[in-house]
Amino acid sequence: MTRNPRQSLDRSVLRLGARVRELRKAQGMTLVQLAEATDLSHPFLSQIERGMARPSMSSLFRIAQTLGTTQQGLLADSVESVSTGPAAVVRRSGPGTAEASNGAVQALVAGADHAFIPMEFAGDETAWDRYWQHDEDEFVYVVGGTLRIDLDEEEQVMETGDSVYIPGGVRHRWASADGGLFRLLVVKEQRRR
Repeated sequence: MTRNPRQSLDRSVLRLGARVRELRKAQGMTLVQLAEATDLSHPFLSQIERGMARPSMSSLFRIAQTLGTTQQGLLADSVESVSTGPAAVVRRSGPGTAEASNGAVQALVAGADHAFIPMEFAGDETAWDRYWQHDEDEFVYVVGGTLRIDLDEEEQVMETGDSVYIPGGVRHRWASADGGLFRLLVVKEQRRR
């Protein structure tokens, strides 16, 4: 059986929207309240919940923060897996699950109830994006390409095979060093509640 990457992506977007709706309702929030808390429009949030729109990582961050989770957790909840007993195999379903302003990110594990969330990030943007800062530790491995990484305003150049461990609380961002595509394996700690 041939898998259609577009159908897999569509199912992933539907699962993401369903998870956002589930978390919102569990907290007794209306879409209007979520819109006010995230500074996103009510119609846009409605489209996300119905699987008709894919939020950017920045929008997903605001939604996740308001709902008491992380964007990585929401992405992991939207990944389709094949159960193999206590473990689950994740099949690649196509392009990134969420777009970031400087690339695309895809969760590589199903479900958010894990000690860590591995993700693949790919991009070629040379301009700096906003800083990211969170309480959880993060590990970044350069699978391919060359990138600039800014750790609390200290810039480094990283190449294929390089890695960095980023402790929680450290502001960080990255961009392509040369305009070429870079691919990262990002493993983020997931704090259990």
